[in-house]
Amino acid sequence: MKTILYLAHLNPLTNAHIEIINQLKQDADIVKVMPVIFKLGDKEVTSKSFPFNFEVRKNMIESVFGDSILITDDYTFEAPFKKYLPPLLSLKSWKLRKKILKGVKGEYSSYTGDKAEGYMLKLYRLKPKVGERRSLSAASVKEKMYDTVLGKKSDWKVDVPEVVGKIIEKNWNVVERYSKLEDNTKRVLGMKFPLEGYSE
Repeated sequence: MKTILYLAHLNPLTNAHIEIINQLKQDADIVKVMPVIFKLGDKEVTSKSFPFNFEVRKNMIESVFGDSILITDDYTFEAPFKKYLPPLLSLKSWKLRKKILKGVKGEYSSYTGDKAEGYMLKLYRLKPKVGERRSLSAASVKEKMYDTVLGKKSDWKVDVPEVVGKIIEKNWNVVERYSKLEDNTKRVLGMKFPLEGYSE
C-alpha cells in the first residue's frame, strides 16, 4: 500500500490544488492531506496570509473530495513556532515529523510544488517528489478576494470550484476582516509563520 503525504496551506483550496490532489490519487492508494495549522494554546492562529481556520479548509476539501482522501490535523505547529528551528537540530521538528507519519503504513512519499520545501522534506526523510509549481496560487486568489472587499474588480470565483466559492462566501466576514489588516507573518527558510505565537 502506497501513501502520498500532501502538506500545504490550502488557504483557500484552489483549482490548482484540486488538479494536484487528483493526480496524487492516481499515483497512490491513500492521499493524506494535511492543511498546516498554527496553534497558540487552544487557539488556532490565523492571519492575512492564513485567513481560514482548519475546520473551514477541511470543509472545502471534503466538499470536493468527500471521503476519497484522508484529511488530518497532523501538520500542526504549536507555539512558540521558533522552537521548530533550526531544522534537524530541533526536537520539536522531529516530533512533528513523527506526527505527520502517524497511521502511515507501507511505502510512502510526500509531494510539494516548492523546491525549498522539497529540500526540507528531504532532510526529514519524507521522500519528497517536487512537482511543477502551478501558475495559480492561493496567495493570488486571496489578493483577489481582498480586492473585492476594497471595491476593485475581481474574478476570484473562477479560481475555485463553485462549492468552495460558496464556503468562502459563507465565511466572507473573515475575508472582510483581513482585507483591512497588515500581513503579520514572518518568512523563515522559505516558510511563513504567524508573528503571533512565533516567540511566545
